[in-house]
Amino acid sequence: MSKTYKNPPVIEVLCEFQFVPDQQWDITIPELMYERIKDEFSEKQQFNRYQIGMDIRLNQVGEEIAQPISRMQFLKKDKSALIQLDPDVLIVNHLKPYPAWHQFQPLILKNLQAYKDISHPKGFKHIGLRYINAIEIPKSAMIEEYFNLCPSLPKDLSNKCRDFFLKVDIPYEEGQDSLTIILARDMSKESLGLILDLNYAMIAPEKVSLDAIEEWLKIAHGRIEESFEGCITDKCRMLFEGGE
Repeated sequence: MSKTYKNPPVIEVLCEFQFVPDQQWDITIPELMYERIKDEFSEKQQFNRYQIGMDIRLNQVGEEIAQPISRMQFLKKDKSALIQLDPDVLIVNHLKPYPAWHQFQPLILKNLQAYKDISHPKGFKHIGLRYINAIEIPKSAMIEEYFNLCPSLPKDLSNKCRDFFLKVDIPYEEGQDSLTIILARDMSKESLGLILDLNYAMIAPEKVSLDAIEEWLKIAHGRIEESFEGCITDKCRMLFEGGE
């Protein structure tokens, strides 16, 4: 977030670019990318993730097929930030401590430019800017004291709610973009831990040109920041300033 807090709740921020496939994926791209960014992202690792699909033949649905996709990761030495590559996918991540938007945005643009120079993508299929926040409030607290976005339950049930998952989708740009806000319990915490996840995405393919990405990012970040501040109360803000 651009607003500065003493103890910001951001645990991860990422920007994901999916590109319109123009040709068969060039397996030399990850190594060429590494050569461009290795001074800053010196550590690399590879792992397989699995994409689940359905085998449909002769109008019959077969068993699900797990298709391995190789993902390359290039990390800073302190593991605070990383670049990820899939076929036709570039992801720029920053973990805690998140610096600030004026520092993260240049990191996005610099690595996107490196990818463009190497792979010459045709256009964007999807873009997403996502902020994940972890917020802990007192276990006996009422959630509505800290969040303007929260579940609404009858009084006789509100004190019995142990877990919840609240999701809101808000369209922008005549449906070309969308902001997804998720508020959910973090069950790994003994205290009342919550995850506030905000993801602004271009969902209409090729609606943003390769040269217009900086303006899109500015708008996306502004809407995420505005929505984040709208989702929390002043009492919640006090937690980020070392209060309570």
